[in-house]
Amino acid sequence: MNNTFNAKRFALLFKKTLLERPTQMFGFTGLILAVILILYFVCKSQISFPVAQNITFIWGLAGGACFFASFVFGYFSSNASGASYLTLPASAFEKWLCGILITGVLYPLIFLLFYRMMDTGFVAMYHNSLDPSSPLYKMQYDAVYVFSFTGRLAMKVYPIYLLLTGISLIGSLYFNKASFIKTALSFCLVCFALFAFNWMFAIILFGKIDSAFPFHGVDLLVGKEVGSIDLPKQMFQVYAYASDFIVPLLFWGLTYIRLREKEF
Repeated sequence: MNNTFNAKRFALLFKKTLLERPTQMFGFTGLILAVILILYFVCKSQISFPVAQNITFIWGLAGGACFFASFVFGYFSSNASGASYLTLPASAFEKWLCGILITGVLYPLIFLLFYRMMDTGFVAMYHNSLDPSSPLYKMQYDAVYVFSFTGRLAMKVYPIYLLLTGISLIGSLYFNKASFIKTALSFCLVCFALFAFNWMFAIILFGKIDSAFPFHGVDLLVGKEVGSIDLPKQMFQVYAYASDFIVPLLFWGLTYIRLREKEF
């Protein structure tokens, strides 16, 4: 039998992982979807449809997956459950792949299906509530449409989802208790330190500055005017590709390394 991956063994592990903790796996997913439904309804009623669609998609996919991922490897909150998980007759790769499939395939699939049904339902109800005889009917009808999963906003959210879930996964293995809170605080501290270091470095190089964003550009104060120095286009494309794909996948890979370390 292959010590790294065996399909039958993996299937049993995957089933056990889902059914062993139904409250966490299905309960948290249901809670997230319920919150997204309420948030959508409130935002579209009080503000507008576009705001409701954008906020719920961002928080539901990136925020919800980040929260959900922090519980996938949450076996180490106690020594007993951690030891029991590590002694399961499955390889570290199979355990890692199980968590990756739940976080990276199962949750987003459930969320996107739920979001599409929710969004389509609310948009259809709005369209049916309009008066076809009104001179503003076409304008009002066209102003609200189903959110696109391939639109500009969605394409920006997917890399954020990959990054945050990767950070949550590895954080759940480094912090045994309250991993979501500790990981979030650690991430905020790292971001603050990065911005502070970038700001100080920009001041040393350019003197007076108006703003400075890490790996993006610097706004300089020239008398009463503000001038900008941005990364060259090719360098920015390299940075964007690395931050959108390489860095998130690095965190997902480090999760496997950390899981293997737990076994020794």
